[in-house]
Amino acid sequence: MGQRTGTQRAGDPYDPRDGSYDPAYDRSGGRLPGDPVPDPGLGDGEPARSAGANPRRISYTRRFVRVLPVLLIAAGALYEYLTPRDFTGGPLFTAAPLVAAPLYSLRGTVLTGVSAVVAALVVHIRLGVVTQAEAVTEMATVATAAVLAALINVLVRRGNARLASVREIAEAAQRAVLPEPGERIGALDVAARYEAAQEDAFIGGDLYAVQESPYGVRLVVGDVRGKGMGAVAAVAVVIGAFREAAEQEATLEAVAGRLERALEREGARRDGLDAFEGFTTAVLAEIPRGEEVVRIVNRGHPPPLLLHADGTLVTLDAGEPVLPLGLGELGSLPDRAQEAEFPKGATLLLHTDGLSEARDERGRFYDPAAFLAGRTFPAPGALLTALADEVRRHSGGGTTDDMALLAVRRP
Repeated sequence: MGQRTGTQRAGDPYDPRDGSYDPAYDRSGGRLPGDPVPDPGLGDGEPARSAGANPRRISYTRRFVRVLPVLLIAAGALYEYLTPRDFTGGPLFTAAPLVAAPLYSLRGTVLTGVSAVVAALVVHIRLGVVTQAEAVTEMATVATAAVLAALINVLVRRGNARLASVREIAEAAQRAVLPEPGERIGALDVAARYEAAQEDAFIGGDLYAVQESPYGVRLVVGDVRGKGMGAVAAVAVVIGAFREAAEQEATLEAVAGRLERALEREGARRDGLDAFEGFTTAVLAEIPRGEEVVRIVNRGHPPPLLLHADGTLVTLDAGEPVLPLGLGELGSLPDRAQEAEFPKGATLLLHTDGLSEARDERGRFYDPAAFLAGRTFPAPGALLTALADEVRRHSGGGTTDDMALLAVRRP
């Protein structure tokens, strides 16, 4: 307000029938395939919830924001009517359509602007000042703000449409580069989850893949050094090489060797630092048919976790430290697959360091083994959901690194 002068005035991812888990829920931020892409504005959709946010607080805030333009008009009318004539509620009338512009539809914004002009006019008529210069100036200001609000709304809605298109393209690119594995591959139940640290990002430098081969089901989870499109390109190289090698190579060590050579070729094509220092940490696993074992080759990656049906947890540490993929020319030790028991009902969890290096407000790392030990889950998807929720609580709702999770269970 001011003194008047001559020119002033949060879906459920589980099926309630059988408790089955839909992994598409997690990969899309809580939206299932076919659901509309939410509009960032409140006029035609709801804003995305930030991880770890309080749903009740979000609901109250959303309701208040929705009625804020109406409250501004009412407050402006009361202020004009109850205060001396030297004081004006013009700023409140002017703010109402401008606040409505990014929140409402075009029709709602126009109605808010008209309501603000009418409210100001009615108050001036009641006060008998409608023909005074100050009142005319105030009316012109409110009307101008209403017109500008309508133009802003049009621009915002066009921007939202472009954003929705970009999101759809990004999701399509993610499915092409990092496709969602089937819920059942071979004799195994499978679930995967990718969470990017950057809001609205869909894919980064973390990767996973599952491939059924003549030698059993083979898996890879990795983390490419760096960010941006260069990391995404390396992800595509690793996954492409893995799928081909998993079908053709008789041993897991040979698969790792193929990935090493693929990254070396990719690095030779790059310019700058990546040509000399590009690398990918990765863990490869093989679950042969008819055997209750799992074979692991670890190339500088966080060790997998094996959760037995009774809640017993085993960390599958690498026997000897080996350099990450892409650094073979520095002279790493030959790969040797480690073998561990993988009985019925057990779940194998592979993850990137976005999980194990998530920090709380005191800088303490998250320990997935401490959370999983002694617990049981009905399905791999339920395990990943609980784990991701726990990481968000630990880190206060936000992480600084991407996180890829892959879980397979022997029924």
